[in-house]
Amino acid sequence: MAMTRIRVGLLPSTQFIAGTAPMPKIKDPETGVLATDRDTGETLHTLTVFLMEEGRAEQMKITVPESGLPEGLQPGMPVRVTDLFATPWARIFNGQLSDGVAYRAAALELVK
Repeated sequence: MAMTRIRVGLLPSTQFIAGTAPMPKIKDPETGVLATDRDTGETLHTLTVFLMEEGRAEQMKITVPESGLPEGLQPGMPVRVTDLFATPWARIFNGQLSDGVAYRAAALELVK
């Protein structure tokens, strides 16, 4: 089954703040194998960001390829997110339905 990728449209007033430092994404916790981009083979990283928009804040976990991470990125720094996509997912594990949305960005830029 094909996965649906949805481009996330943001308001011009939307701001992002890095909430955590980027960490390599683990594909298999038992072996420690890192997740890589299917097309480029590049290591993927995840981090938490806070999306601030219209007087509210949302916590999001975003996956970004290593080349899309700016040098010196630290928690609390304002960032600009490039090409943000959302992919809804669902799975049944031990008879329980789990579902959510996975976020992926092409890059983050530090906002000066």
